[in-house]
Amino acid sequence: MAEGKEKSGVRATAGVRGVDQAGVDRCSEVAYAYAKSTFGALRGRDGLAVDGDEESFANVIRIGDARIAVTSDGVGTKLEVAERVGRFDTLGFDLLAMVVDDLVAIGAEPVAVSNIIDADRLDEATVDALMRGLATAARESGVAVTGGEIAALGRRVGGWGDGPHVNWCATAVGVVPPGRGAIDGRGLEVGDEVVALRSAGLRSNGYTLARRILEGAFDDDWHRKHCGATPWGDLLLTPSLVYAPGVVRALQAGLSVRGLAHITGGGIPGNLPRVLRATGLGVELDNLWPPHDWVLRLRELGDLPAHEAYSAWNMGNGMLAVVPAGHGEALVRALAAYGRASRVAGRVVRKGGIAIDARAWGLGRLGFAAGGESDA
Repeated sequence: MAEGKEKSGVRATAGVRGVDQAGVDRCSEVAYAYAKSTFGALRGRDGLAVDGDEESFANVIRIGDARIAVTSDGVGTKLEVAERVGRFDTLGFDLLAMVVDDLVAIGAEPVAVSNIIDADRLDEATVDALMRGLATAARESGVAVTGGEIAALGRRVGGWGDGPHVNWCATAVGVVPPGRGAIDGRGLEVGDEVVALRSAGLRSNGYTLARRILEGAFDDDWHRKHCGATPWGDLLLTPSLVYAPGVVRALQAGLSVRGLAHITGGGIPGNLPRVLRATGLGVELDNLWPPHDWVLRLRELGDLPAHEAYSAWNMGNGMLAVVPAGHGEALVRALAAYGRASRVAGRVVRKGGIAIDARAWGLGRLGFAAGGESDA
């Protein structure tokens, strides 16, 4: 989910500092209320129903015996980084990850994606780069790109610099296989293990905050400044890893997964509570992946408190999976076979909320309430 709080496919987007987050949440609630009011359109039609709620990563439409999962999202303001760097061919991995990893978080197997490119003006080279990246990501993930739309909207789309400016969104469709129950956290038990999947960077979330920090430190040409040997623009453009294929393989192999949290906008405290809310249990995370060095540097440049950093960025952990006690290493091996690094990062505990031990990288012990708010 790109920089916002999802309400069952209806998203509101915001940065972190200087934004009325309560207002953003109210907008999400208004949008979802109208969306929910349409569910009755299926009432009385044989075999049709909508499963899920405002906190689900995706919703499921039951059509007879088939269960079809649907979700939508976009690349967000990471597109400005691409405009600054002048490279668009990696963004397809970000777009695909934002939607198919939401699908797999409820146990659905992604099958198709449709996308919409809105631009101020159409540029063949830019569209070629965007779609080339999406096609590559889709082939690697076993997903078909079944359609989309390209629209030139003039001044309705803005951006950085004199090149073409683009907004890019997608809808993904998946299937929940027969016999597989929803992965919704209802089966969590005390002692279950939490497995963290390593991220490659910020994925497609928290870019409004990142850009504000870098603009404050380096002015408008921040993307050309270096962090070590690499320009900041290239670091922020790091493409997202797509987790869905590896998780699908693990599920197909019969591994028991009781909960999945896609760590997008809001970080761990903004997404993991979706898995915990059904039972009211909590988690202790004492072996998470460390934040990337340049993310730690970004935090320092912005003088960002640790709890705010974990509430804005994934901090090295792109997805969390909850499995029965003693099953964590089996999932780690299954994901490694698909090229995704993971580790057993913690456990489910009776006390609600989220505890993160980040002392190893100088960020202390952090506590978050069941709703994701900091206990600090």
